[in-house]
Amino acid sequence: MKVIAIANQKGGCAKTTTAVNLAAALAASDLRVLLIDLDPQCNASQWLGISPGTLGAFNALTTKDEISALVASSSVIGVSVMPASRELAYLEKALAGELAIESRLKRRLATLDDAQWDYVLIDTPPTLGLLTLNALTAAQELLVPVTTQVMTLSGVAQLMQTFEEVRDCLNPTLNLLGLVPSRVDLRTRNAQDILAALIERFGDKVFKAMIHESVRLAESPSFQQSILQYKPNSGSAGDYRALALELITRTN
Repeated sequence: MKVIAIANQKGGCAKTTTAVNLAAALAASDLRVLLIDLDPQCNASQWLGISPGTLGAFNALTTKDEISALVASSSVIGVSVMPASRELAYLEKALAGELAIESRLKRRLATLDDAQWDYVLIDTPPTLGLLTLNALTAAQELLVPVTTQVMTLSGVAQLMQTFEEVRDCLNPTLNLLGLVPSRVDLRTRNAQDILAALIERFGDKVFKAMIHESVRLAESPSFQQSILQYKPNSGSAGDYRALALELITRTN
């Protein structure tokens, strides 16, 4: 069972889009996927057809409830969800006075049967706080979606500093799986320049599979469908299939 945190401290960088559609693409390869939604905005949970207000992830972090009871089926065959709720925004208050709260998720996931899921993907909020720290402490791998837009490089630099601090203090085995170029429009010089700068800085840590800018991809959450369900023959669906295959190769 591979546990992968999908994180970036900058908002609007396609973390949730990556989490949902990568989960669907992995499931399409006959792999069993658990998506843990740690974002209080609940976007991934709602995208996958989970009713608002379900306290899956919050209860996982604040109670000793059986993990399997906190997981729901999603609208994508092969993908299960531990849903988010707005209560996650008050996690620090709920855990006040407790010890080792940054490793709460890691300890809960240790109770899972490794044979139950092939991949656990963790969608995180766009801030460095207790929720993101729990994700990075619990994960074996860090996947970073990055847009080819202005300010991307500064956001990545901040995340890399956080990554090193987490490895030093909380999770020494955390590995940088790679950076996924997202919302890419190679017709623009700006996108070309930022992509080149990412490759120069991170080399083969930049995934060859990239997610191109797409209206169809932006539409799919409105129908509570992954892009593989909404427009299975689209270029975006092909992008995520390629990303899933490259990720499988890198993690195996």
